[in-house]
Amino acid sequence: MKTENLESVARKLVAPGKGILAADESSGTIEKRLKSINVPSTEENRRMYREILFTTDGAGDFISGVILFDETIRQKTRDGRSFVEVLEQQGIVPGIKVDKGAKAMANFPGEKITEGLDGLRERLTEYRQLGARFAKWRAVITIGDGIPTRTCIDSNAEALARYAALCQEGDLVPIVEPEVLMDGTHTMERHFEVTEQTLRSVFDSLAEHRVVLEGILLKPNMVLSGKESPQQASVQEVAEATVRCLKRVVPAAVPGIVFLSGGQTDQQATEHLNAMNRLGDLPWQLSFSYGRALQAPVLKAWKGDAANFTAAQTAFHHRAWCNSKARFGKYIEEMETAKAA
Repeated sequence: MKTENLESVARKLVAPGKGILAADESSGTIEKRLKSINVPSTEENRRMYREILFTTDGAGDFISGVILFDETIRQKTRDGRSFVEVLEQQGIVPGIKVDKGAKAMANFPGEKITEGLDGLRERLTEYRQLGARFAKWRAVITIGDGIPTRTCIDSNAEALARYAALCQEGDLVPIVEPEVLMDGTHTMERHFEVTEQTLRSVFDSLAEHRVVLEGILLKPNMVLSGKESPQQASVQEVAEATVRCLKRVVPAAVPGIVFLSGGQTDQQATEHLNAMNRLGDLPWQLSFSYGRALQAPVLKAWKGDAANFTAAQTAFHHRAWCNSKARFGKYIEEMETAKAA
């Protein structure tokens, strides 16, 4: 297997000052996003919303890649260009979500396993032909009473590694996403412990499946207090705990770590990334692969009204600019109200 191409794509995705837009919401998730602004989830509304994001002038200065959904990679702009083409014209790398979602794990109440390995090789071939250059697979680990179990962690790690091996075989960079959810009352220390255990299992499995680490990206959660925990960690505490955890388990061969925002507000996600990048030299690029944390202001500005197209694009450009600054540890709160210009 030749990996030079995979390595160069992986490095391009974590180029300094840039990060990834996760626009890979499944039908159910995009419906929730649109419902939040009272817009029905029709194919045309979904297409129009994605067009706002992908045709924003200057987005390519801050966004290196976009993760698409099966429907989206086949869609076009109003003027007939494919979304893949539009992204490439901005110098943005198109990617694709390939898992089939996290389903209840048999005999393990409260735990989930991600499905989608059946037929994956053939789907990857098609997505590569449609223009995708990287892929994404998300595993979900829940913290609760007596969970996660070792079986759940190891089963998800094994699936992630099998997916990653198939991606590299098909000349696509795999984004490996093991998400330890922040839902619950757990402490930051407990989140740290489960995140470390999960990442160890993931990298053991990747090694067993001969996955070339220079040709992957890791998309983990940050180490946070549980959402319902009475004791919430500060921005600095989150940054220090997350980096300490990653240093223990993520090999230096991995080109970059692209964090998920996972339930944080758009500003929190930017602040945490900024604080981590201020901690000094690290073996990997620390970047972002945000969904809601890049899109929340866009939805708010758009409201499903074509007249707000430009205002929505301005909101997206501004949010991407703030996160670009956070990549250098140069974000400050005043930027929230500043114009990106």
